[in-house]
Amino acid sequence: MNGVHDMGGMDGFGKVEPEADEPVFHASWEGRVIAMTRAMARTGMWNIDMARSARERQPAAFYLTASYYKSWAQKLETLLFESGLASPDEFAAGHALHAAKRLKRPRLRTEDVPDSVKRGSYVRPAAAPARFSVGDPVRTRNMHPATHTRLPRYARGRRGLVERVHGAHVFPDSSALGAGEDPQWLYTVVFEGRELWGADADPSLKASIEAFEPYLEPA
Repeated sequence: MNGVHDMGGMDGFGKVEPEADEPVFHASWEGRVIAMTRAMARTGMWNIDMARSARERQPAAFYLTASYYKSWAQKLETLLFESGLASPDEFAAGHALHAAKRLKRPRLRTEDVPDSVKRGSYVRPAAAPARFSVGDPVRTRNMHPATHTRLPRYARGRRGLVERVHGAHVFPDSSALGAGEDPQWLYTVVFEGRELWGADADPSLKASIEAFEPYLEPA
């Protein structure tokens, strides 16, 4: 989707200023947000692409002013409401007001925590042969979906070369909608800097993205 989260190539935001000796958490509540996120993801009520979509749909004024973990907390609240695990009136009351909803998976136990923080593989069997090979010229589609996509705006409608074929993977655009995994071939596509950012870009610059096959057309 076209949202404020897709900031690649935007002007006016300044350079990234890394914080010297940045701590893992700036406040104890940030650690609790991570713990709650991990524990609730274990329920199986949403997937990683649905979680990304929940952040992308945050209003621009909130997204640009919220800290990283405040945005995560808001994302978790959205997912809880949309999955029916909690409701706004329960949040306001600070306790459950309605009958509990049956979970898809057992609750997270202490002994399950090490496995819960490991990311599984998203590689899947391919339904058809790959359409492109290494060295093929391709053009990304100039697409503007209203829902989640992994194709950044700055790279849409641009010509590049396939550098690597990664096999078939879960397609985020479908997964974020709860429409199934719909495995698609995944490629590394390399672009000249001036193809992406115009004549003012550094002529020696190149950039690559990971692009799913539905994002690409022969160039």
